[in-house]
Amino acid sequence: MSMKKRFYIKTFGCQMNDYDSGKMHDLLEAKMKFKSVEDPKEADLILVNTCSVRDKAQHKLFSELGRWKTLKEKNLNLLIGVGGCVATQEGEDILKRAPFVDLVFGPQTIHKLPELVEKARVKKAPAIDINFPELEKFDNLPVSRNVAASSYVSIMEGCSKYCSFCVVPYTRGEEFSRPLKDVVREIYNLASRGSKEIILLGQNVNAYKSEDDKGRIIDLAALLFLISRLEGIQRIRYTTSHPLEFSDRLINVYGEIPSLVNQVHLPVQSGSDRILSKMKRGYTSIEYKAIIAKLKKRCPSISVTSDFIVGFPGETEDDFLKTIDLIKDIEFDQSYSFIYSKRPGTPAASLEDNT
Repeated sequence: MSMKKRFYIKTFGCQMNDYDSGKMHDLLEAKMKFKSVEDPKEADLILVNTCSVRDKAQHKLFSELGRWKTLKEKNLNLLIGVGGCVATQEGEDILKRAPFVDLVFGPQTIHKLPELVEKARVKKAPAIDINFPELEKFDNLPVSRNVAASSYVSIMEGCSKYCSFCVVPYTRGEEFSRPLKDVVREIYNLASRGSKEIILLGQNVNAYKSEDDKGRIIDLAALLFLISRLEGIQRIRYTTSHPLEFSDRLINVYGEIPSLVNQVHLPVQSGSDRILSKMKRGYTSIEYKAIIAKLKKRCPSISVTSDFIVGFPGETEDDFLKTIDLIKDIEFDQSYSFIYSKRPGTPAASLEDNT
């Protein structure tokens, strides 16, 4: 009996990438009978699932590929693949920088992974697919064999907000929501197999909209109520939200759904209206503070976390101090702060930064 082929997956980036890597793992085990290993030196297939939100993550990719090149020199049958947002952004240019790479695939084509692996193996040539099919991805992913107590469920993909600094719309495509019945079926199956906590994922998860069997629009607030009624689900979370679509309906579910965790991650990025306008965020600092005030009034125990970008092109000391003022006013429980990273192809990349 021949030994099972072995694979290793390295993941960079957000929870969406963690979710996608989990599905890649399921595909390789279910459809190709590969076995997962913890050490890339033991693998016949090495995959890296990439993030392009910040420049540092992109540099990490090529550093990792440089280390794996030596493994390929020792094992000519080893296949190396690059998936995720950098794959979509760079496409064939990845092969120019790292010609030993065998597969390049985007977030929306992970379901084609077995096909791409086989194509690269047989043809001894790189296999590339960075297209943007929408529901095709979810329609062709296997049910996970390994169910944890806490499970991610992707309810929508892509982004249509086009913030001037963000590359996500160009790497994951426009916003689209999964059909309600598919989301509920996946969560029901997870709950029936032992999952107690469900974490709903989307680039702008609070933009979720689908229809039920009676043609009624189901938004995130309604979806949370539906999930809370499924037997076995003890905790519900969701991430990441956008202030533009943080509706009063969503605010009002707090206190009404016991299983909904009293925590919200709502990125604000800046406390300066001038910078928010340049970022194309679509709201002002006062509008953001009004959302938080409503949330805290509705649920006094709620924990609020956020994201901040420091050093956006043209940001002055006064702009920065306005961000500090907002932080003091809201008293976030936790925040994630990042130095602005110029992303190729985004509007902000062409802005002058002489301040």
